[in-house]
Amino acid sequence: MQYKKTKLKNGLRIVTAPMENTETATVVVMVGVGSRYESEKEAGLSHFIEHMFFKGTEKRPTALDISEELDAIGGEFNAFTGKDMTGDYAKASAVADMYLNSKIEEEEIQREKGTIIQELNMYEDNPQRNVGDVFEKILYDRNNLGREIVGYKKTINSFKRKDFIDYMKRFYVANDTVVCVAGKIDEKKVIDQIKKYFSKMPKGKKPAIEKVKESQTKPQVKIKFKKTDQTHFILGNRAFKRNHKDRFALGLLATILGGNMSSRLFIEVRERRGLAYYVRTATESFDDCGYIETQSGVEHKNLEKAIEVILIEYRKMTVEKVSEKELKKAKDYLKGKGVMGFEASDEVAMFFVDQEVKKEKIMTLEEVFAKIDAVTAEDIQRVAKKIFTKNGLNLAIIGPHKNGKKLEKLLKT
Repeated sequence: MQYKKTKLKNGLRIVTAPMENTETATVVVMVGVGSRYESEKEAGLSHFIEHMFFKGTEKRPTALDISEELDAIGGEFNAFTGKDMTGDYAKASAVADMYLNSKIEEEEIQREKGTIIQELNMYEDNPQRNVGDVFEKILYDRNNLGREIVGYKKTINSFKRKDFIDYMKRFYVANDTVVCVAGKIDEKKVIDQIKKYFSKMPKGKKPAIEKVKESQTKPQVKIKFKKTDQTHFILGNRAFKRNHKDRFALGLLATILGGNMSSRLFIEVRERRGLAYYVRTATESFDDCGYIETQSGVEHKNLEKAIEVILIEYRKMTVEKVSEKELKKAKDYLKGKGVMGFEASDEVAMFFVDQEVKKEKIMTLEEVFAKIDAVTAEDIQRVAKKIFTKNGLNLAIIGPHKNGKKLEKLLKT
């Protein structure tokens, strides 16, 4: 997959990726700001702004005007907010108008508050999703990174139009914005159009964030008591920041542990013991920190048993090298997922824009595969030894449990 990078005078970056075997094109506009850049009073503002982009522009005055235009051509459109980025995407061109010309009207802000509070309530009622917020609260309790992206009801209800305008002036700057277009496109025409839309976007200096200071010395447990039918939990350790040289070894480690239906934890927890319907291991990374986590949902009485099985597999990774067969299977799985993703324009657009915003440089799929292939069994064992320490364990739980001390003791054994 070939791509072209173009930089405008105001610092805005354009990434274009023409694709021959598709009839669609996807436009993604991403800015390198998210919830960790907010002050406590601004909690949830990045996410709220994302919602307001769909509420109308001068050219498309209402939310209905935007949705009808996109629906009329079968266009997909959505947006997302992360801890350190916000993105809007569509398989159509209206996304530029939404990003640059949203009216952010006070009446619409007041109306949308109810929608976002219902979204917050929905997350609260979904422990399978909410347990991730509890886990990050353990890791980053004294940093904005530990705060939920959607914010608090108090802050959501407090926002005025001026808050949106001031925040966007500070953070929505050209030199921290990337526009990516992938699919069936006339590359020169697309670049010219983006220049027309975005060349007047102002540039600025994005305020610095407070970096995470990691100094964990003992296992940590956080229980969010809730009467649920199932206990949801995440068990994991601090790991590597975003551009760390061992990130590919860590990704393979996570795949071997719980990345697919033939992974060690899927077999041990689900297939052999019937403890859970789902169990998965994944990684997350930011500019200054990262983690590896295993998540599952179990019967309340089986919580300790499931944790014990996961801990055994964690320790096994530190004392035994994975076999060449198992390592090859994990590499083939990751590469296969990468290839399949490149069949769709939205996946290609996200692959490139995500790297341009977050990474030190864009890597092609072939370069990523070469890094994956270079990982050895010794690399994975070395990384496991570094990551899976008893004192570095963290356990987040949502369910009808109260005895955190007992679980802390389990993590120390």
